[in-house]
Amino acid sequence: MADIHIEREHTLGLAQARKIAFKWAEQVEEKFDMSCTYEEGTSEDEVSFTRSGVSGTLKVTEDLFELDAKLGFLLGAFKDKIEGEIVKNLDALLAQKKPVAKKKPAAK
Repeated sequence: MADIHIEREHTLGLAQARKIAFKWAEQVEEKFDMSCTYEEGTSEDEVSFTRSGVSGTLKVTEDLFELDAKLGFLLGAFKDKIEGEIVKNLDALLAQKKPVAKKKPAAK
C-alpha cells in the first residue's frame, strides 16, 4: 500500500474553502470515477472518497486543506503520477480563489 499526504494552507475561511472542496469532489467523481461523500461540520468539513484501489479523506478547515489517501497494491506503482494529478487539481482550484489586489484610486 502507498500513502499520499498533501497539505495546503489558505486564507479563504471555511465558507470559501467549503466551495472549493465541493468542486474538488465533483471533479474527482467525474474524472476518476470516485464515490464521494461530503460531511459539513461547524469548524471542519470532510470529503471521503473511494473507488477500487483508492480510499481517503480531504479535511477542510478555515485555513487548511489536508488530504490523506491510501492506494492499493496495483495503483501504488503510480503513486507519483496520482499524487501529482491531485496536487495539480487542488492547486488550480485554490489559484482561482486567491483574492485579487484592489487598485488604489488615482491621486488627485
